[in-house]
Amino acid sequence: MSLYESFLKPLLFRVPAETAHEIGAAFLRAGFAIPPVRSAVASRCARDSPGPVERFGLTFPNPLGVAAGFDKNGKLVRELAALGFGFVEVGTVTLRPQEGNPRPRLFRLPKDLALINRLGFNNEGAEAVAERLSRMDRECVVGVNIGRNKDVENRDAVENYLATFRIVHSVADYIAVNVSSPNTPGLRELQERSALDELLSALSECNAGFETRRPILLKIAPDLDDRQIATVVDAAKRNGIEGIIATNTTISRDGLSTSPEEIERIGDGGLSGRPVCDRSTEVIGKIRKASGGEIPVIGVGGIFTAEDAFAKISAGACLVQAYTGFVYRGPGFAREINRGLQRILNAKGLESIDEAVGIGML
Repeated sequence: MSLYESFLKPLLFRVPAETAHEIGAAFLRAGFAIPPVRSAVASRCARDSPGPVERFGLTFPNPLGVAAGFDKNGKLVRELAALGFGFVEVGTVTLRPQEGNPRPRLFRLPKDLALINRLGFNNEGAEAVAERLSRMDRECVVGVNIGRNKDVENRDAVENYLATFRIVHSVADYIAVNVSSPNTPGLRELQERSALDELLSALSECNAGFETRRPILLKIAPDLDDRQIATVVDAAKRNGIEGIIATNTTISRDGLSTSPEEIERIGDGGLSGRPVCDRSTEVIGKIRKASGGEIPVIGVGGIFTAEDAFAKISAGACLVQAYTGFVYRGPGFAREINRGLQRILNAKGLESIDEAVGIGML
């Protein structure tokens, strides 16, 4: 058991979850969790990890990233890269700053290795995030996840997304379009056929107007049925979307070990972590099947071990992301996952992650 899990995590888990996140972020910014000899660590990680990998015309140092929600304002990118993550997805970022939902809005479910959040896209706004990223020396790929402001109706969502897209375009290596958070009223309705087509078409047209296009990825919910998944895949293919991120948090509460009374006390929010692991992997496989393997997928949801990550890659994910597993496992998480992935590749006689993508679907 790591020092984090045996000593620091018990202390952090005594305070409210969002407070613990803020304390952890402060420790990262202060450098307390960062290895002191960066060059030696980088050399060791290069030998022990399955990277680099080429995706969307970008070079990722390794296939493991931090999912959107952990670094909402782009303040921890360099620190997360130093911990061994190959990419960081900043956000969700909205056009105008917003405070999000009232606290408490982030809750732990330790018996389930899960979190419930109803943060509500709390962020400093697109201008502030873009300005910060523009000044940053990067050591990993940086994606920016965008969503609509809470006070914007869906009929006006396209213009809201477009305005954010234009602001972050120059500072993002890729842009993820979030239409799947359960914490912004009505947002998930944008996953339906006509609304999704309108949004993706507008973003693709806007993207084409820039001298350098950015890869656009679409982040979807785990709660979609097969028909809705097929609709999403069709819309992505029609509009030239480069990839799909599968999946966001779930509104389901099925099969939890946490008591129903505690779940009722917590209330609404998106559930992440171990309970969503199998469903997100299933959705990845459905996307690969529906698209004929033509649409790259970033797999996210319930990754705690290298075996979890490999299961998503085997189902069709070309990259993976984590959030809740990182919270529970601590600063050594990324290196453990990357080393574990390399061991799995070696054991299976595979030369690279590319050879593993979708092998479970054959």
